[in-house]
Amino acid sequence: MPRPRMNRSPPLTIALLVLVSVAACAAAAAAGAWYFHHKDPAAPVLRLDDYLSMGWVAWDASWYKRIAEEGYTYTPGQQSSVAFFPLYPLAIQLFMGLGLSVYTAGITVTLLCGPLAMVLFTRWAGTRVDPTTALQAGMLISLYPFAFYLYGVMYSDALFLVLVVGAFLLLEKGYLVPAVVLGAFATAARPVAPAVVLGLLVRRLEWKRERGLRWDLWDVLPVLSAAGFIAYVLYLGETFGAPFAFVEVQGAPGWDQAPGWRTWLKLAWFKAVFFSGNNAEVVGRFITHALLTFLALGLVWPTARRLGWGYAVFTLAIVGMPALSTKDFMGMGRYLLSAFPLFLTLALLLKERPRLRQGLLAVSAGGLVILSAAFGMERYIS
Repeated sequence: MPRPRMNRSPPLTIALLVLVSVAACAAAAAAGAWYFHHKDPAAPVLRLDDYLSMGWVAWDASWYKRIAEEGYTYTPGQQSSVAFFPLYPLAIQLFMGLGLSVYTAGITVTLLCGPLAMVLFTRWAGTRVDPTTALQAGMLISLYPFAFYLYGVMYSDALFLVLVVGAFLLLEKGYLVPAVVLGAFATAARPVAPAVVLGLLVRRLEWKRERGLRWDLWDVLPVLSAAGFIAYVLYLGETFGAPFAFVEVQGAPGWDQAPGWRTWLKLAWFKAVFFSGNNAEVVGRFITHALLTFLALGLVWPTARRLGWGYAVFTLAIVGMPALSTKDFMGMGRYLLSAFPLFLTLALLLKERPRLRQGLLAVSAGGLVILSAAFGMERYIS
């Protein structure tokens, strides 16, 4: 495979690639929504924009809709909206204030954040490696099959990713305070504050050491990145008397992911794969998420060697926390988007293996479109 041509900057090239990806994924999701809607022959014909919207608002989107329109609710022992962190619903409310419907607002937030996250990722990669490798890393994450969650789905992943990538990009450029501010917003979007705090803190100390600078009190400032998480905990304590209600409701019937040995040992995964008589598609889904999880964890050490301990610690925590808390690995394919340093590590590992990289990108691109269509059909993907 010839080396990528550098006539355009890597971020611009990725922006163009993402633009095509957004269009392809939207078309696939809309086609899936059309198929799902018209399984009932009596279903009315809708406008094209209705199918586009329907394709991106399945599953957890209903929870974000409820929070944006009605606020939070909490009923001990039952599935409750407090399980979902507040920044994304707040962003939806902001766009609703501009006159958009709740679904259009949610899709808009994702469409603004996801592509920007890919461009910022490529710029961040460019601070660590040469432009060619940065471009290759940008292609790997932009065409990752689960990246369709960044291209329109009414989920919080795109918002979180743009914030955390932006935080590390600012940190690499020496802007500590803005990096911490973005980190604080990120911890209000997803319950992974330890990953963000430890990643920024360790990377800041490495950054100073690499430049021969002495550490000082300002270098512990990344601990304030937990402010978003702490604010939500305080809100839950004040409003519902249960500061960690988002953890407690994970054990509610239907979710069944309470912390404990049954969850940690993945008994539900073994049951689903070996003992439940599920069809090959369902079993394959469980196995795929598990394999991706262990592949990601296997890349932590190469990340430490090539990118430093800051990114390794961040990656280990951002992958390990949901991997430990999930009962069956479902969702991990999507969560790995947040472990963005892995895609640069992978690009470095594949640098001298162009045919393997080319094949991986081709398979990933196909998977991206297929999963978009499946999500539009309301198949449980991640």
